[in-house]
Amino acid sequence: MATGHTDPHRRGRILAATLDLIAEEGVAGVSHRKIATRAKVPLGSMTYHFTGIDDLLCEAFTGYADHIVSVFEDHLSRATTADEAREAVTDLIHTLSEGPRRDLILAQELYTLAARHDAYRELCRRWMRRSRDLLEHHFDASTSRQLDALIEGLTLHRALDDTPPDRTLTREAVGRITGAAQRPS
Repeated sequence: MATGHTDPHRRGRILAATLDLIAEEGVAGVSHRKIATRAKVPLGSMTYHFTGIDDLLCEAFTGYADHIVSVFEDHLSRATTADEAREAVTDLIHTLSEGPRRDLILAQELYTLAARHDAYRELCRRWMRRSRDLLEHHFDASTSRQLDALIEGLTLHRALDDTPPDRTLTREAVGRITGAAQRPS
């Protein structure tokens, strides 16, 4: 493995190790030393690449938010009709809630930081804006805002429920918010 400044992947390994450590131990368990050990980099690399732990956490969580936005984009970009967009939102909720537990933990850790610190609150605002922008390709701004909240809430509820609701309930909730005609069951 390359050392020093010739290691072009060092910064990325540090960011990945940061997210992995947060998922395992929470933000409170993160330190430069633990991250450096996990990333297999010299401790000095931490301050070379990042001005401090907040800089590192912000960048790591920005990368995480980018990942989730790409999941949104992947699901929503294929929809060409309102019905397809509603089904894409339903799929998205199920993909996120049935996905890696790591993503659920990272989201909750980020939300906790955002509740306490302006920099993370701004990061969450940008993330929500990007998600809503993708939804607004298919729905009006007000509906997109409501759908974004539904996606977050149902994802969390489905992920934590012992017997999560099936697609029928998710599809019904999406339909109600988007004004789709309800079909009798």
